[in-house]
Amino acid sequence: MKKIALCLIATSCLFLVCSNNIAQVSTKKVSLVHHSKEQHSVEQLMREPYQSSVDSSSREYFVYLPRDYHSQPDKKWPVMLFLHGNGERGNGLDELDFVMMQGPLHEAWVQKKDLPFIIISPQLHMFGWDKKGIAYIDNRLKDNIPKRLAHGVPKRKPAFKINGAMQRIASLKDLSDVASLLPQGWEMLETDLINMLDSVQHKYRVNVNKTYISGLSYGGFGTWYMASKYPKRFAAIAAVVGWGHPSLMAPIAKHKIPVWVFAGGRDSAVNIKYFYAGLNELEKLGHDDVRFTVHEDKGHDAWTRVYSGDDLYLWLLSHQLDD
Repeated sequence: MKKIALCLIATSCLFLVCSNNIAQVSTKKVSLVHHSKEQHSVEQLMREPYQSSVDSSSREYFVYLPRDYHSQPDKKWPVMLFLHGNGERGNGLDELDFVMMQGPLHEAWVQKKDLPFIIISPQLHMFGWDKKGIAYIDNRLKDNIPKRLAHGVPKRKPAFKINGAMQRIASLKDLSDVASLLPQGWEMLETDLINMLDSVQHKYRVNVNKTYISGLSYGGFGTWYMASKYPKRFAAIAAVVGWGHPSLMAPIAKHKIPVWVFAGGRDSAVNIKYFYAGLNELEKLGHDDVRFTVHEDKGHDAWTRVYSGDDLYLWLLSHQLDD
């Protein structure tokens, strides 16, 4: 497991963005929702304060309200909890903007993709990772955070450089000697995350039957963990470049949570060989609503293709909890 964690540390690269100003969405973006000719309210990005149960620190998390949230006062909206990767850790205050480099919040706020979700985006505590000599954390700069533009969208950062040809890799069938989670991950914020969901559901107009969770890399591992611990809370889950350990699968299979998992065939940070054991365990337990998509040509940043497209969001919206 040390090799996996070190590999993830060596190859991740995550920087994020935000702006608290309300701006008009570009109407040229592909839309997941139908808009009438009526007056529309613009999307908003807000910071919600909270006290962390981990260390009693005062922190904030982002809540994104989609276009038309205010102009459709009778509508209840789907909600997505998004968990970022290892490189966006921070103090939840002046470093919170780092959580928007990639993922659904980046797509909705920075790239102005019309996503009909309330998005909850917290920040994982640093837990000393800024003292480990990790370049992608130590060398990150706030000036490099892409900004939401008044007109148009910023240019995307280049894809990760990939070495090596595309090839099939033998999967590992037995993960009994492999740790189920990465060090100091989202499981440490379990109570905070559930409190955030409860708070947003109380404060905003949320369709609780359409509650989803998705995360990339470290956040992908966190997605598996939270779904395993709270299988009745989520209508569907999507783990991107993060595999799930077989030991976490029983509650997910029992409640038949729809699952879509994504991997990069050339990912040297989270190797594809670890994905299969957990997915096979789900099927072994009788779960028949499991998708696994491998982007053979992509590395660890396969998340860009996943979150910038429409397929994942449409799939999520097709699922809901039973009343």
